[in-house]
Amino acid sequence: MIEKKILFGCLILFVLFSSCITNKDLVYLQDKEGHTDEALIVNQLPKPYRVQVNDILSINVKALDEELVGMFNPVGGANGGAQNQAGGLYFSGFTVDLHGNIEFPILGKINVLGFTIAEIKDKVESALLKQYFKETAEIFVTVKLSGLRYTVTGEAGAGVYTLLQDRVNIIEALANAGDLPNTADRRDILIIRQYPDGQKIHHIDLTDIKAMQSPFYFIQPNDIILVKPLKRKAIGAGQTWLSNLTTVASIMSVLVSMYFLTRNL
Repeated sequence: MIEKKILFGCLILFVLFSSCITNKDLVYLQDKEGHTDEALIVNQLPKPYRVQVNDILSINVKALDEELVGMFNPVGGANGGAQNQAGGLYFSGFTVDLHGNIEFPILGKINVLGFTIAEIKDKVESALLKQYFKETAEIFVTVKLSGLRYTVTGEAGAGVYTLLQDRVNIIEALANAGDLPNTADRRDILIIRQYPDGQKIHHIDLTDIKAMQSPFYFIQPNDIILVKPLKRKAIGAGQTWLSNLTTVASIMSVLVSMYFLTRNL
C-alpha cells in the first residue's frame, strides 16, 4: 500500500514539473555552448532582396528642373501626397505583374523580376538617359520597396503587417506583431517564403543564438511566419507548476468523489 502511495506521489510530481514551461522554452537566443561575449557577434548581413511578382515599387526621378521629371513621379512627389498615406503606394506605386514587368511612363514595360533594388535603379536611370534625357542631364533615380509586408499566423495570432524598413529580423517582426505567448514553440518557427519556382518552408530555432547565423533570420517581403503551439498545450497541460497542481487537485477531487459515491452504492 505504501509503495503504491509513493508511486502515485512520484507520478504527480512528474506531471507537475515535466509539463511546466521553463525558461529554456521562453528565452530567445540562448548561448547553449558557452561562447565568450566576442563570439556571440554572429549576425550576418542578409543577401540583397530580389523583386518578386506582386511587389510594389516606389520609383522617383529627380532633377534640377523638377518640371522635366514631373511626368515620371506620382502626384505629390516623393515626399508627399498619396505616398504618405497608409496604402498610398498601392495606387501610386509600380506593381510587378505576373510576367515580372512594371509599366513606367514613357519607357513602357520594364522587366524587374529577380533584380535587386540597386539593379532596378541603374536600369531605369540608364533607360531614361538613353530614350528621354540627354547624357548631360543631371537626373537622380530612387527605387524602394513599398515597405516590408509579412504575415504572422498560428499560436501568435493572425495578422498582416507592413514595416517601412529595408532590413527586419524575425524577432523584430514578431515583436511588432505583439511577441509570442508562453505557449508558442520558439524552437521550431516556420517561415514560408516565396521563390520564383514556388513557396518553400524553412525552420528556425529562436531559442538558440545560432539562429542569428541562419539565412532566414532576416525576413523578406511576403514571408509567412507560422508559429506552432508547444506540445504541452496540445495535451492540455498548464504553463506553470501551480496551474498543473490545480489541475491535478481537480482530478483528485473528482476521483475521490467518485470513489465514495460508488462505495455507498
